Amino acid sequence: MRRSHRRDRHSALQVGITVMESGLTLVLTHENADFDAVAAQLAAARLYPRAIPVLPRRVNRNVRAFLNLYGDQLPFMLPDELIRRPVDMVILVDTQTMATVRGMGPQTRVQIIDHHPLARDLPPGWTYHGEPVGATTTLLVEGLAERGIALSWVEATFLLLGIYEDTGSLTYPSTTPRDLRAAAWLMERGADLAVVSEFLHHPLSEAQRRLYDRLLESAQTLELEGHTVIIAAARADGFLEEVSSVAHRLRDLFEPSALFVLVEFDGHVQLVCRTTTDDIDAGGVAAHFGGGGHARAAAAVIRGRSLEEIREELVRILPRHIRPAVTVAEIMSRGVRVFPPDLPIREAAKEMQRTGHEGFPVVREGRVVGLLTRRAVDRAMQHGLGGQPVERVMEKGEVFVLPSDPVEKVQRLMIETGWGQIPVVEDGEVVGIVTRTDLIQLWGERRKVRPRFSVTSAMEAAFPPPWLALVREIGATAQAMGFTAYFVGGLVRDLILNHPIVDVDIVVEGDAIALADAMRARYGGRVVAHRRFGTAKWLLEGTGITTPAGPVEGLKAIDFVTARREFYAHPTALPQVEPSSIKQDLHRRDFTINTLAVCLNPDRFGELLDFYGGLQDLQRGLIRVLHSLSFVEDPTRILRAARLEARLGFRVEPRTEELIQHAVDLLARVSGERIRHEMELILAEPEPERILARLEEWKALTFVMPGLRADDWLQERFRAMRAALEDGEWQAREGTPLDRWRVLAGWGLMAYRLTPAQLEQGIRRLRFPSREAEALRAVLEVRGKLERLADPLKPSTVAEHLDPYPLIALFVVWVAAPPGRARDNLFRYAHIWRGVRPLLRGDDLRRLGVPEGPAIGEMLRALRAARLDGEVQTREDEIAFVKARMGAASGQGSR
Repeated sequence: MRRSHRRDRHSALQVGITVMESGLTLVLTHENADFDAVAAQLAAARLYPRAIPVLPRRVNRNVRAFLNLYGDQLPFMLPDELIRRPVDMVILVDTQTMATVRGMGPQTRVQIIDHHPLARDLPPGWTYHGEPVGATTTLLVEGLAERGIALSWVEATFLLLGIYEDTGSLTYPSTTPRDLRAAAWLMERGADLAVVSEFLHHPLSEAQRRLYDRLLESAQTLELEGHTVIIAAARADGFLEEVSSVAHRLRDLFEPSALFVLVEFDGHVQLVCRTTTDDIDAGGVAAHFGGGGHARAAAAVIRGRSLEEIREELVRILPRHIRPAVTVAEIMSRGVRVFPPDLPIREAAKEMQRTGHEGFPVVREGRVVGLLTRRAVDRAMQHGLGGQPVERVMEKGEVFVLPSDPVEKVQRLMIETGWGQIPVVEDGEVVGIVTRTDLIQLWGERRKVRPRFSVTSAMEAAFPPPWLALVREIGATAQAMGFTAYFVGGLVRDLILNHPIVDVDIVVEGDAIALADAMRARYGGRVVAHRRFGTAKWLLEGTGITTPAGPVEGLKAIDFVTARREFYAHPTALPQVEPSSIKQDLHRRDFTINTLAVCLNPDRFGELLDFYGGLQDLQRGLIRVLHSLSFVEDPTRILRAARLEARLGFRVEPRTEELIQHAVDLLARVSGERIRHEMELILAEPEPERILARLEEWKALTFVMPGLRADDWLQERFRAMRAALEDGEWQAREGTPLDRWRVLAGWGLMAYRLTPAQLEQGIRRLRFPSREAEALRAVLEVRGKLERLADPLKPSTVAEHLDPYPLIALFVVWVAAPPGRARDNLFRYAHIWRGVRPLLRGDDLRRLGVPEGPAIGEMLRALRAARLDGEVQTREDEIAFVKARMGAASGQGSR
């Protein structure tokens, strides 16, 4: 199989390879090569035409059979056919180790291309390119497609064999959309599926069949951490190639979580490891015996030990390399309601309509006797059977699982019974339920992330040691009481993003008030509870609480909330709540990034729960709602979406944005108090103008207050306001905290361009407190005086115009007004003239003969005006001014 050399050149941008011209560039792979390895060699050679693909000395039988038929049409060389020239470059595919070949030396550079993660330190001159796809061939086919390189049908079929073999014909969990796209591209170029099927299902040799029978007879089934593991061991007759092919047949037969095959021949034992889950580390097992590989596939050659000895050791060390399977407890919904068999069907229909649940367990004297489905209830109601008991139409059966059962048992029961909901029983009591939706969500997110220790590390970094000690004590107390405590939502989000933690909120599967009371009884403090909502606030400030890690300082309170679910009687209504599981509690939240939870119980401390893909959205910077009616149920989430997007630097994902645009008019039906609360949270953000601009884009502001706009002018005014406050240019605030001043000024800037009628409508709509409403009205009135204030006026005249108005209104107009005399007058009044007062007081005026009554006030105003305008400066000046005014008044009176 000699190679016809091509002389055209390509810049190897796809994986960063520059093919050398002076010496040889070889494409190599591992021994006992499968289709993915050899197909990747072919693809690399087509990408880099000066590179020579050199077949390994041993390839699998089905690969050799294909090459025997079609090899003349493929550009492979055998090792002995290589010419004697220095090897400048090796492209190493589908493996990260190799034996040296003739011509290699210190000058030889090596580029690894592999779909497994880098698992070694690379020598000088070696580089690595890899991505998590199902087959190495996929990575290289993408390069072929990008460059539009033409293929023969034989080449396309051979490459497709590489992808299909390593992805189980696109069915293994490691398969990615990229593998499917690469396969589709190859089929468009003539890849023959009939040929692929023929060589993927290549018959076993006679020796392999004998070994297969022996392994089948010896197969031992173990149940470890909820996983089914098969161990098969046998002796082979003489030399045997391709134990892996026999292992694949066994895996297809048993469909276990993991298969370990031990074959003894020629004085050594070959171990082949195959797994279908990341919970079982095949590479770690093989490494224990001196071999290698990756998490799903690995092998080892073991010498000097007996087959039985190795098998016993394998059984002993396996638990170290297996994580527990997902259990029912991890995905079940707690707090499930059950129906008695004699409940009238019409009552069951009402409950189903209220909750939206598709099925309820039917329980008699503590035993599950059936499942009532919505379909059965609807059919019964259509036939006028609403008064009949539910046992007439329920699915009969004593079907349930335990919290400790693996989810595979749930799946098996659903298949066998057809039930879409399986009750969960513990200590003879129904404690939860698992639905088809739970399984679907698990399949979508299964085992993506369990960063237990990384979340614990984040907690250790975020909390002072005494805080963390108190949190651990809360978790331990909850566990002792039979509860489970969690951090949830924004706190977990900020932990992962390394943002400061200010408030500590804990959700409890159980009785949150009882847990808060237990902590108060142990440490002191005070608990304020709201039993209707199952919430409690443990007040800590000033209590001097001390933990083994030191005194708890700076933590004012901890909120405890019972895990609950919510129902909305109609769109925009406030929710009705009832106790539930952590999963349902998280499902009621606004966005996926706020659905993360961290368990605080000692046996699971730091474990991250991610039922709804929140971590992935957090990593991708996406704001995503949980379901399509989210904004219909609570339109204020639209305002929250814009706020989170700006605060976190994220973006609202397209489908969520589409749902916002469909629901934005529902903001008009939300109570004014709720809208004002959300808007004030926006105005308290560091750059509220960015959020307002986003709401403008969604046409949401008109439903907040008629006439509101967030155009370039408003955004620039917000920036100017912030600059004036941060650099100290404007300091007059009458003692109002800076954060609150900014919120009030934000309202003023938004109201600045409204008409009085629009403002009044907005004040009524948002139910502003009377003092704040007056401040907003004052903004419009001061705005109306700008033209007059632009005239050359004495300070006393400016004061006369501005004295009636609160300082916040003056600040808003100063920020909004263009540069000029009017703006200068506003500033001088606020910082200088507003505080000017006469030195004389009312008692002084009385002693000087000013009569009681209105004359006192008039004289004080006249004195202030004289002082503002520089007519008086000292106390003596003021006395003279009063006497002169009194004398003048007296003279007028005598005339």
